[in-house]
Amino acid sequence: MATSLTGVFGGTFDPPHLGHLILASEALSQLGLERLLWVLTPDPPHKPSQPITPLSQRLEMLRLALSDEPRFEICEIEIDRPGPHYTVETLRQLKAANPATELVYLMGGDSLRDLPSWRNPAEIIRQCRALGVMRRPYDAVDLATLEKILPGISAKVRFVDVPLLEIASSQVRQRVAANQSFRYYLHPRVYDYILETGLYRS
Repeated sequence: MATSLTGVFGGTFDPPHLGHLILASEALSQLGLERLLWVLTPDPPHKPSQPITPLSQRLEMLRLALSDEPRFEICEIEIDRPGPHYTVETLRQLKAANPATELVYLMGGDSLRDLPSWRNPAEIIRQCRALGVMRRPYDAVDLATLEKILPGISAKVRFVDVPLLEIASSQVRQRVAANQSFRYYLHPRVYDYILETGLYRS
């Protein structure tokens, strides 16, 4: 029986932008994923002091951003359990709920480099069929060194080639607050939502 591959893409998505969508789309095709779960993180443990847009608004923007692609699904697994939320627990829960599904966890090259500092990184590697790494030219990833710290990681890494798009959610928020153009950084429905609600203005 063919293995079902499910991608897992976590983040605060504040807001979700075209860079997120392009990365996710390339992961679908290059890694042969059947679907991609967007795991919205209510309170990321690595951003304790950063003000974050209310969950309901981030959830609505994510719904709008993903509305054109049926293989994209919002996963509320971290919303439905108390924080703090760690990747290893999310993967463990997803695997327990869908034992026949193989998980591919998506991350940037910077996250791969920092993986040894995450909670229980060896278990993260065990839970995943692969790590889909979206590498940027300036991300220096030393797999040989990582392999010494986390044996078996090299065999799990799959690099995803994506166009270089220097878009960050923080940049979009800053542009909105400064009354600068931001229309083409976002899905049109997300752009309209931000205009209608006045989000990021104050």
